Formats: sequence, C-alpha cells, structure tokens
Amino acid sequence: MIVAEQKPLDEILSALGASERVLLVGCHGCVTVCAAGGEKETEQLARLLRVAGKTQGKKISVETVTIERQCDPEFIEPIAAQAHEHQAVLSLACGAGVQLMAERLGSIAVLPALNTLFLGVAEEKGTWVERCQACGDCKLHLTGGICPVTRCAKSLMNGPCGGSSAGHCELDPELACGWQLIIDRLEALGQLDQYEKILEPADWSRARHGGLRKVNREDLK
Repeated sequence: MIVAEQKPLDEILSALGASERVLLVGCHGCVTVCAAGGEKETEQLARLLRVAGKTQGKKISVETVTIERQCDPEFIEPIAAQAHEHQAVLSLACGAGVQLMAERLGSIAVLPALNTLFLGVAEEKGTWVERCQACGDCKLHLTGGICPVTRCAKSLMNGPCGGSSAGHCELDPELACGWQLIIDRLEALGQLDQYEKILEPADWSRARHGGLRKVNREDLK
C-alpha cells in the first residue's frame, strides 16, 4: 500500500495562506490503513486548524468529507459542487490523489496535507516498512521474493557488495544486507543455484522514461 504521513501543521497553515473557507477531504484508501488521512485523521486535523486559526487571529471555516478514493474520478465528482463553495481544498490523500483532485476540480486550489513516503507493508501494528519502488521491472521471482532494488541500500542487481559484514549493510550497521536476505531465502527454498545466475541490469525505462506511465485495460472498459 501507499504509506504517507501528515505534514507539520505550520506547513499546512502556510499553504492555506489567506483562505478562510476550507474543505478538508479525507480518503478511505491506503492513507486510512496507515492512519494518516482517514476519517479520524481528517476530523482531528479540522479541529487543529480551527484552534490554530483562532490562536493566530484568523477566521478559518473548515468543512470535512471523506471519500472512498481520491485517485478515482467517480468518487470525486459527487463532491465537486461542495468543493467549489470553498476557497481551497486540503487533501489528505497520497500525491496521486491530490493531483487527480486538482485536475478534476479545475479552478479551485487543491493542497496536500500529507507527504507521500513509499509503497510498503505493515511490519507490526503502527509500523510500516518500504518494500517496493514501483520500478516496473519486477525481479522477485528470481530473488526469492525479496526486492534487491528496495532492500539493498545500493539497489544492486547482483550482490552482496564488498562492504557488507556479518549480514549487515556497510551504510547502516543496523540494516540487514538485502542480498544476504536474498541468499538466505533462496537457500531456504532450495533454490540457491538461482543465486549463481547473473541478473541483467534493471530496465528503468518503464519507470524513468521521462513521461507518465500508463496502464490501459480495454477489457475493463
């Protein structure tokens, strides 16, 4: 899932500027799961904005709504009229959601209330860890289900490097060496011979060709 965290309140207030009528829009998607932008966090931020406005002598009217997903136009359209009754929309979605909201709402400013961090998993309750950089050239079937791009601090496609020691990364002694994790996993699977194969360099063209990536499924239209 996409993992995000809320921006500092001062940064949010600065972005709002002189806006007095604000629609705060939460998202029931990934940011609800990581407790950054769901209905609960939306209401909490609304209260903080109202208090901060009074403290700074600003009259800020904050209305809230939480929609299913901000990355899907079908959930944005029903709140479009409501949004245009305000001077600004403050979005508690990932960066993709903020941008689609801005595209769909047109003449009204859509501002981010979150910083989008990474694609990750829940390691334990309250802790999320990066696992994927969405490179577009997945090698997990060759590396025992452990991503060398993300788990190796140097994103090496063949490793480990000469700096790793006792299964830990030279850049951070507390960080497990990604390639040691891959070797251990392949051994546990009985696939250690896979390690002897040289992996081709990652094909970054699907991730970094300078344009927008797009998936078009005609069967879903």
